[in-house]
This record gives sequence, C-alpha cells and structure tokens, in this order.
Amino acid sequence: MSAISVAQDVLTPVLTKRWLTSDAWTIDTYELLDGYRGLRKAFTATPDELIQLVKDSGLRGRGGAGFPTGLKWSFIPQGDGKPHYLVVNADEGEPGTCKDVPLMMADPHSLIEGIIITCYAIRSNFAAIYIRGEVVHAIRRVQNAVREAYAKGYLGKNILGKGFDLDVVVHAGAGAYICGEETALLDSLEGYRGQPRLKPPFPATNGLYSSPTVVNNVETIASVPFIVLGGADWWKSMGTEKSPGPKIYSISGRVNRPGQYECGLGTTLRQLIELAGGMKEGHQLKFWTPGGSSTPMLTAEHLDVPLDFEGAAAAGSMLGTTAVMLQRPGRPGLRGLPVH
Repeated sequence: MSAISVAQDVLTPVLTKRWLTSDAWTIDTYELLDGYRGLRKAFTATPDELIQLVKDSGLRGRGGAGFPTGLKWSFIPQGDGKPHYLVVNADEGEPGTCKDVPLMMADPHSLIEGIIITCYAIRSNFAAIYIRGEVVHAIRRVQNAVREAYAKGYLGKNILGKGFDLDVVVHAGAGAYICGEETALLDSLEGYRGQPRLKPPFPATNGLYSSPTVVNNVETIASVPFIVLGGADWWKSMGTEKSPGPKIYSISGRVNRPGQYECGLGTTLRQLIELAGGMKEGHQLKFWTPGGSSTPMLTAEHLDVPLDFEGAAAAGSMLGTTAVMLQRPGRPGLRGLPVH
C-alpha cells in the first residue's frame, strides 16, 4: 500500500485541519475557519449537559493516562462554596513528544476555546496554562492568542453577553521533568518546588490552592470544541470502541518524513511508517517506543499492534503521549539510544 493511499484511509485531520492555513494562529483566521462556533453552541447548553456530552463522546485524556475526561469533570463538587479551577498541562517534557507545542504554535485558539467551554462546564472562572519554560516561542504565541481573545470578548467579564466570566493566565514553568505530573505541576504553579503530592486527596477536591481543580492536557482540551460542534456520535465514529476519536502521533527516528500525523486511535505502526514515507534506505526497524521514552519498548514483531490505550497495554507497553520513536541497534557506546 502506498503512502498516498494510506493517507487517504488513515489520516484524520480534526485538531490539525487548520495547521497549514496561512496565519492560522491569529484570531481572525480562526474565526473564518469555524473558530468559536463551538463556544456559541456550548452556551446554549447547561454545564451538566456539556459534561454529559463529553462523557458520551468517550474522550480520554491525551496526556498519557487515558482517563475519561467527562468523568474527571464530573468529580468536581458543585455547591461547595469554593472556587473551581482548570489547569492545562502544557509541560510536554516526555522525550520524543512533540504534539502539544506544534498545536499551540499553529492553532492556539482551539486550546483557548476548549478552555472556555471546559470552564463553563465545571463552573470555573479561572484557568492557568502551564507551559514548559524552554519553549519560549510557544509561550509567546499562546500569550498573544489570550490577548486577542480578551480583545474580542471571548475572555473577561460577561463573555458573549452570557453572564459568564473567565480569566486565563499563561504560566512558564522552569523546565523540571517531574512537573509533567499533575500534582507536581500544581505545586510549581503555586510557587513551591515541584514534587508529587500524596493522593488522596485528589485534585478534583484539593487541587490548586486546595480547591477543586481539573488538570487536562493541551490536546484533550483542544478536542472539546470539535466534540461540541460535531457531537458524541461523530467523535466515536473515529478511533476504536474503547478509545474513540483521533490522536496526534509524533513519529521520529529513521523515517523519511518524521513529524506529526493525526489518525484515529488504533492506527498501527506499520501504517504510521508508511505515512512517514517508510524507513530510510539502509535502515531496518529493531525496536520502538509507542509513547515516549518512559514506555516499555516494543519490537518489529509489534508492527500491527493497534495504537490505542488497550492495544498498547495488551502488547506489554503503554500508549503514553503517542511519541513513537523508531530505533535500531546503536554503534559501540551508543547502544539503545534513540536515533533521530
């Protein structure tokens, strides 16, 4: 099967559909390409209806754990008299992972629109985007997008005249790998040394500033406007039964076209390699990681393992952040290291 025919059958451009559009990161271009339509539709529903919609869609966290997103939102206690918070995990420190930074660079308003809808659903009036400090270019782009959203009335007081208020801040981390873990990230956001907290209590009840908090990955939140616009059944028409929807796979190593490929969950490595133009001449796959360097390695025998949460686990690894790193035997002194 050629790479072209595979692309027609496997590629599922949803989150990435605007990436190649000129000036896609600006709010004017975003609005021309369905931007903030999902927000307007979300405001016609109640918060509980939105939570149920995300539950029905089967959206699972795209940061690695794959926890059901709508279920996580439903854990936030209501009527507790405490402020509620949303924290977006944009730390992306897992080696080989490169999906959230390109998303924030190419289409930051999809993240912001997802934040507004999520905060409306969980009844939060404050959100923080925690971005890894080294990616200064992404930080600046998201900061500019936040400013544009405030100027257009999508953030601030009485958004779109609906009586809903929301403030969003962009926070630059200091580059600690451990801050990719949600509770360590919360400590860092509060100004403390980033280190994991004991659980329970969980962030849903004792998160940021000891208040109910949802912590979600960039790709997870950016998926929300598409689910609101397309509906739960449309979202479930992609991917697999237990792992529905599209996913951005980052493929690196000795392939001809390394990069990001958005496909339905359950896509195989064989298909991803063909999308990436095949292995480079003179190189043969030896072993690979499906979700970053912290996930157990697989071998060439696993080319047809479906890369969803269940398939990766059944093969003895984890889907992780879908950072697919292809490797081969190293030269003396380099054995086992990724080859990029």
